[in-house]
Amino acid sequence: MSLPVRVSVSPAELEARLRLHRLPELGPKRFQVLLEAFGSASRAISAPASAWRALGLPALAAESRRSVQVREGASHALAWLERPGQHLLMWDQPDYPALLSEIADAPPLLFVAGDPRLLEKPQLAVVGSRRASRPGMDTAAAFSRSLAAAGFVITSGLALGIDGAAHQAALEVGGQTVGVLGTGLENFYPQRNRRLAEAMIAQGSTVVSEFPLETGPQPDHFPRRNRIISGLSLGVLVVEASVASGSLITARLAAEQGREVYAIPGSIHHPGARGCHQLIRDGAVLVETIEHILEALRGWQRLPLVGDPPEALPAHPLLALLHAAPQTSEGLAATSGWTLPRVLAALTELELEGRAVCESGRWFVRVKS
Repeated sequence: MSLPVRVSVSPAELEARLRLHRLPELGPKRFQVLLEAFGSASRAISAPASAWRALGLPALAAESRRSVQVREGASHALAWLERPGQHLLMWDQPDYPALLSEIADAPPLLFVAGDPRLLEKPQLAVVGSRRASRPGMDTAAAFSRSLAAAGFVITSGLALGIDGAAHQAALEVGGQTVGVLGTGLENFYPQRNRRLAEAMIAQGSTVVSEFPLETGPQPDHFPRRNRIISGLSLGVLVVEASVASGSLITARLAAEQGREVYAIPGSIHHPGARGCHQLIRDGAVLVETIEHILEALRGWQRLPLVGDPPEALPAHPLLALLHAAPQTSEGLAATSGWTLPRVLAALTELELEGRAVCESGRWFVRVKS
């Protein structure tokens, strides 16, 4: 998928996109094919079925465009968006997460409950087994607390086990966390973590899904969910996983997306350690302390002490660019020649130092009073 051309979206186009999004057998890549071929979802919806066939699109998708179910589903989503704290991010809009937009099959629509601005902050995914051991849960919690305290948003899948422990630990230290669902936001799964999701939203964190609101749990949706977890994140930490774990899918996707992969080793006698050992054999960074992660990301080893005089802080190349003009994180990546993950990590470091601030998706130099 090429980088998006930013366009404005009218109410009619928004409704058309919500209709396209609900069509059977129409995933992210086919959705993008339609937008590129017809120029808009509105024109795609009204195009003849023969034009869809010429693009190699499934007959079932073309036949479902004008169904009552599809229309009513789009209307329901529009009503959902009217409520406070509920948002829809679209791949070609400026508020779409820049890092996620880089992956090959970025979701064209992303439903968000909570604060969508968190999705632009540097995130680290913490994932692992749903049937984790108590030591594994404690390890996930300890790493998540430390990483959240260091300024990272903790991202995971809101599943039982390691995922839930990571989200909860971030909240315990006043940090921020993002939960990515494999169901629609109105059909939460697993139900045992619903209260955790509600607490996340109430405390300023975020829950997201690419699926229509009422979508229930389906086995093939969870691997799709995993690509979003890794796509949003600078890196993925696998705490405990078997060799058949979905966490290894997340790690593989992270590597394909150019993200860092970290794995915590365990006992050779513990089945839950075998997936992590496999990742380490495949080139993942072996992690025993949080410093191993911070060192790998560079620039996080030492944040300035409160009270450090401004003149003691070294000049920063991104600040030089921001002095010239405010820019988005994507713009800074383009003008600096840095990768987007490196830019996002540096910007958060500058924000923690009080030297830069993000407003309405653009970064500014913070002027000392």
